[in-house]
Amino acid sequence: MMTRRYLYWLIAAIIAALIYYAWAQVTRTRGAQKVSFRPAEEACDTSGSLRYCVYRDRRGTNGDVVYHMHGRNLDERIWNDDTYMTALVQSEWQRRPELPPTVVTVSYGSTWLLTPKGEKPDSGLLDDLMARLPAIEAKIGRPRRRLLVGESMGGLNVLIAGLSYPSRFAKVAALCPGVYSISPFASLSTIRATMQRTGANPKIVFGVWMMARRYAANDAEWQRVSPLALIKRAGPAYPALYLSNGLYDAYGNFEGSQQLVDMARRRGITTQWHPLYGGHCATDVASLAAFLSS
Repeated sequence: MMTRRYLYWLIAAIIAALIYYAWAQVTRTRGAQKVSFRPAEEACDTSGSLRYCVYRDRRGTNGDVVYHMHGRNLDERIWNDDTYMTALVQSEWQRRPELPPTVVTVSYGSTWLLTPKGEKPDSGLLDDLMARLPAIEAKIGRPRRRLLVGESMGGLNVLIAGLSYPSRFAKVAALCPGVYSISPFASLSTIRATMQRTGANPKIVFGVWMMARRYAANDAEWQRVSPLALIKRAGPAYPALYLSNGLYDAYGNFEGSQQLVDMARRRGITTQWHPLYGGHCATDVASLAAFLSS
């Protein structure tokens, strides 16, 4: 009798699992919304451990070069992806009469952070990147102006590069950048309080914490690249800034981005701030495209 009862429960469980699987297959998302645009001409190359792709609009370019630094788990070929934000930027440029800049997407892999050489073996990418730019520009042509744009991890990287070498860049656009009001070397209680205050996802914050400690050995090394530390030495001659962040960013970056904007404005830096009602890397594409092409 007991064996028969267990058999009934087993059959019921199998039927329930099949129904759940069938419903999941019926209701799963299929396909993706694609952007209607003309992909830029692409030419890719390497320089040491740096991989990069050069993108030029088929109508021509305006003489500026935008160095694009991608988000985590992406690569140097993302600019022409017709399901990504970068395709929307190109689509916006193609609606305008003026020519857009040349774009160079650079990458050291799926996950990387620009830091000066320090105690960590993986540190030193900031030095490496800046040393390689002249060779890249010898191939693609000397730019009228250099600009930076990056999202998420790339947003942090462009702030580090632009605020560390302000004379080399005219503009910096940082979208949903990994800017925090605290250090990754702060106490656990401070990190927990920040997550509570910003609504950051603990799993994501742990990943950011691990990444930061891969490239910085201690808080002193972190302060060499923290945008909130770098901005304290800035002045009106620094690159113009464009920052945007979604209010409900699961990375908890809204607070730090807003603090950076306030500090930049107090120091006389031309700064655009685009707080958005949305999540991580929600972007006002029209204003971003205008900032990069003007």
